[in-house]
Amino acid sequence: MSIERPATCRVVPAVHGRREAVGDPPYQMELVKELRRAYGPGGLVELYGRFSTGDGFTDALMRKVIWQSAARRCGSGLQVGSGAGFKHPETFEIGDGVFIGAQAYVQGRYDGKCLIGDNVWIGPQAYLDARELVIEEFVGWGPGAKILGSSHTGIPADVPIIRTDLEIKPVYIGAWADIGTNATILPGVTIGKGALVGAGAVVVSDVAAFSVVAGVPAKFLRWRGDSDPSPAKR
Repeated sequence: MSIERPATCRVVPAVHGRREAVGDPPYQMELVKELRRAYGPGGLVELYGRFSTGDGFTDALMRKVIWQSAARRCGSGLQVGSGAGFKHPETFEIGDGVFIGAQAYVQGRYDGKCLIGDNVWIGPQAYLDARELVIEEFVGWGPGAKILGSSHTGIPADVPIIRTDLEIKPVYIGAWADIGTNATILPGVTIGKGALVGAGAVVVSDVAAFSVVAGVPAKFLRWRGDSDPSPAKR
């Protein structure tokens, strides 16, 4: 049997980014209201555990409506993969048409703030430290990519570092940015609009809009395409 090698590359239309926004049916919105009324924040978290890992229609629907019920605000068209988890969803504000992949985890904090804009795509096994996080619209978040939002001060030095205070720094991901597979964004970093972060990069400082960075630590490689690198547009 002869095996024909596949073509080296092919270009196909984007799927998630081009999907037209469709509102949720009225019965789902009523279910969200009833779940919120009947269970309250603690009960919703417990209920979520019953549907968190199934792949069928009912499990997927319940994951979606429980996220919508538990969040401070959540738009329509949400998709939540199996095994996706959260902490302190009451601090989340989620836009329309957001996709959260299987086994992704969004970790908020009771006094924090997490904003996820319209049409954001979060890949499987992503980890988002969402204690002070803003992700603007149309961001692509690669599978396994991570955000860290805090570090220990390490002071004083005569106690274990893990017992020293935590310094939480906000992370800001600009609209249209794309974060590569297994990249890591460290506390306090801003990723500019339309920037592209390479797979496996460790980003320790701010990234200019419409730039391409990669490596450990991430370094500037070039400007994207025909974008204007003038400061006014960064």
